[in-house]
Amino acid sequence: MSLLTVGSVAFDAIETPFGKTDKIVGGAGTYISLASSFFMDNQKIISVVGSDFPSNVLVDMNSRGIDTTGLQVKKGEKTFFWSGKYHNDMNSRDTLITELNVLEHFDPIVPDSYQDSAYIMLGNLSPLVQSTVIERMKERPKLIAMDTMNFWMDIAMDDLKKTISLVDVLIVNDEEARQLTDEYALVTAAKEILKMGPNYVIIKKGEHGALLFSANQMFFAPALPLAEVFDPTGAGDTFAGGFMGYIAASDDQSFENMKRAVIYGSAMASFCVEKFGTERLLEINQKDINERVKAFNDLSSFDLKN
Repeated sequence: MSLLTVGSVAFDAIETPFGKTDKIVGGAGTYISLASSFFMDNQKIISVVGSDFPSNVLVDMNSRGIDTTGLQVKKGEKTFFWSGKYHNDMNSRDTLITELNVLEHFDPIVPDSYQDSAYIMLGNLSPLVQSTVIERMKERPKLIAMDTMNFWMDIAMDDLKKTISLVDVLIVNDEEARQLTDEYALVTAAKEILKMGPNYVIIKKGEHGALLFSANQMFFAPALPLAEVFDPTGAGDTFAGGFMGYIAASDDQSFENMKRAVIYGSAMASFCVEKFGTERLLEINQKDINERVKAFNDLSSFDLKN
């Protein structure tokens, strides 16, 4: 099975209580595709960068089984850049700089070689870009998941709801779920989102885990307690990449398998926050992932006595 990721490949500059970086490689598409590469080597990416983007990063993507045919390189233009500073609690941050650059007029092209993609993960981008990719697929994939954020709810709610109606899985955090539905209780918010079209909703709660909902089932996955969190940037995208990578590799869209995928996504996200940017994801191997997933299982596994 093949997985198509749609998302930004970008530069970030990050400051946390543990230190700060100059420009490093980031972007939703980067984190998603890197995380999913641990589960499958048949994946593709649609994105755009400027001529300032280092070519060796694209070579590394290719070496991990990520087809970059659909990643446009705009000569003479600059790559999307975001800079942010995290507060001491690491749950809130201030955006210092946002330079859209090549993303401002991004027209996602779906190459013919991408048309057989069985699974799509739509990273956080304009809902119009997300829906354009869906419309340009000649056949509907088996499963389409999407991520979004408060920004699009503020400026493009109608377009966002239209795109949500086209997908199978919506991945949001608790704050986004509440804004999208005007419901505070997350169970109620999930029910409202399901009415919008998706068959499944994942609501991330950061250090407090994640919830998976269908029309008549619910699952809670804890977050792994970590001694130190260096950089939360990209953790949500890494979760999405681990989740969809597992689903696509197993080719199983059942609720039971999605429960397992949520755990794998959570495990991948727990690695991401341990160092700045993508650094930790570039270090780990399959053994590390297996041990981390076992730690998640041990954290919440127990037997009921009669």
